Amino acid sequence: MEAPAAAHNQAESPLSSPAPQSSGHSFELVVDSPDEMRDLGLRLAKLLRAGDLVMLTGELGAGKTTLTRGLGEGLGVRGAVTSPTFVIARVHPSLGDGPPLVHVDAYRLGGGLDDMEDLDLDVSLPESVIVVEWGEGKVEELTDDRLHLLIHRAVGDTTDEVRHVTLTGVGERWAAVDLSLI
Repeated sequence: MEAPAAAHNQAESPLSSPAPQSSGHSFELVVDSPDEMRDLGLRLAKLLRAGDLVMLTGELGAGKTTLTRGLGEGLGVRGAVTSPTFVIARVHPSLGDGPPLVHVDAYRLGGGLDDMEDLDLDVSLPESVIVVEWGEGKVEELTDDRLHLLIHRAVGDTTDEVRHVTLTGVGERWAAVDLSLI
């Protein structure tokens, strides 16, 4: 079961990583299984609306696509949400009156928004929820408002399913959102 992560000393933690943006507010939690990661996506989808940018950062196998699968289910979009690694981006239209989900994998793209220009994310953003895996340093210029999820997992030869997730809301859109309610 998910639980808020215990406070830890950033200087001593093997999970240390710079905060996505110092201007945001953060909440940490622990996810114990892929099913719980999907469930986190389901709960997070309830907070999302058209115009939201969600950035996912984490090692290979951290659960970024699993979380996005839960987002897609929670948003009620069409099509199976799978990793868009080879097509770079997939659009999942809404099956109802909600926004479509644009799922981007920026892993194979170079740096900066210029390299992503052909995807027209700036055009899609106002009417869609855009989720970008590996987007750090590449899509921040799209909007001043974004939700950044940093997913840490044990690396190496391990069967450990535990993930430490830090959610950071950046900008006015996320200032009043209580991320601990997720």
